[in-house]
Amino acid sequence: MGVLDSTAEEPRSRLRRYIVSALIFLILLAVGLWYLFRFEPEKRMVKNFLDTVVAGNFEQAYRLWKPVETYTFQDFLEDWGPEGYYGPVRSYRITYASRIDGASGVIVTVEVSPDAPFPENRETEKLARIREVRLWVDRRNQSLGFAPNF
Repeated sequence: MGVLDSTAEEPRSRLRRYIVSALIFLILLAVGLWYLFRFEPEKRMVKNFLDTVVAGNFEQAYRLWKPVETYTFQDFLEDWGPEGYYGPVRSYRITYASRIDGASGVIVTVEVSPDAPFPENRETEKLARIREVRLWVDRRNQSLGFAPNF
């Protein structure tokens, strides 16, 4: 019987193999979880804002927006109010979040609908009324705004 014909494995070698495999698995799991949840705080801010808009509490939604001085409450209502460009918002779906390298915030893409619940794929008439909005969530001051075009 030669050295290469042996079927027995040293216990230390087996233990080392299991430890290395477990470490690689844990590293891959950590990277995967980070990737899945990296924009979760920003998505939660957008969700909180849109839940407030859906509830019709526009004063609170305006405070959550943290607008600049030139964006008045009337401007806000023209965008998000019942007769606004995106309104009435009765349901929404967060579709995507991304970050531009070197930017101070995250772009969260949302589809808003005047219908509740959010239309399904087979409801073509309702799907035609959906509007897509790209929101900018600034990580520095936790404010919302419309995303710039990059």
